Amino acid sequence: MNIVIALIPAVMWGIMPLVVSKIGGKPRQQIIGTTFGALAFAIGVFIFTNPEYTATIIIASFVSGAFWSLGQMNQFRAFTQVGVSKTMPLSTGMQLVGTSLFGVFAFHEWGTTSKLVLGFSALALIIIGIFLTSYQQHKDENSGQNMKKGIITLLISSVGYVGYVVITRWFDISGWDAILPQAIGMVVAGLLFSIKSEEKRFTKQTWLNMIPGVMWATGNLALLFSNKLVGIATGFSLSQMGVVISTIGGILFLGEKKTKKELILVIIGIVLVIIGGTMIGIAKS
Repeated sequence: MNIVIALIPAVMWGIMPLVVSKIGGKPRQQIIGTTFGALAFAIGVFIFTNPEYTATIIIASFVSGAFWSLGQMNQFRAFTQVGVSKTMPLSTGMQLVGTSLFGVFAFHEWGTTSKLVLGFSALALIIIGIFLTSYQQHKDENSGQNMKKGIITLLISSVGYVGYVVITRWFDISGWDAILPQAIGMVVAGLLFSIKSEEKRFTKQTWLNMIPGVMWATGNLALLFSNKLVGIATGFSLSQMGVVISTIGGILFLGEKKTKKELILVIIGIVLVIIGGTMIGIAKS
């Protein structure tokens, strides 16, 4: 039963990109919808919990949530540039590299020589996996430009995701205490990012995208439980499995085309990213 709970984040976060893509809408509509969904979920959790707030917890969690919106909105943009099946392994790999390097240099994780060797070997596997998943067999000018745009977009996205994780870690904030102010930060940032857009912010797609927002928040809550049930290392490692669902789902359910060679390399790349993520989980334990 504990493993089932630990797999919930992977399932929720793996399916979420597929649901967002099926619902449609522009990235700004998607980010507003998902943040509203996350806020609704956070309010529900707040009612049944007893968080302890200080000025530091509120401000840091709010800023962390704003960074999440930066990361998520640019991930949505990358979906339109290179597709879900390319975006998710690239995004997951970049996040793993970014958070791990920050953990090593800022928090002095992987303190022993053996953990350093294991951790940096994991990063090497992840980087190789990233290159494999981004391989294009038949390049033309348009697809090449889209890939460049996608990688730049995902680098910005990764800055947002890394900031989201690192800020609460830096101030040692409990996930239970962070949930509500973090969700408020997500909503405020999502609305601010959409101010200059000429597109309508509130459409049918905006409200429907509350569903993937609730899915993300459910995965986030399940991760808090799984960390206690199976340990942070195992919980973290299992949460990375969602990349398999989103990548394969992008090909099978969203109809994103791959040549045979691209498909083989994508599968190998995903496996390397998952192995790397698992090794990082072990190094952190």
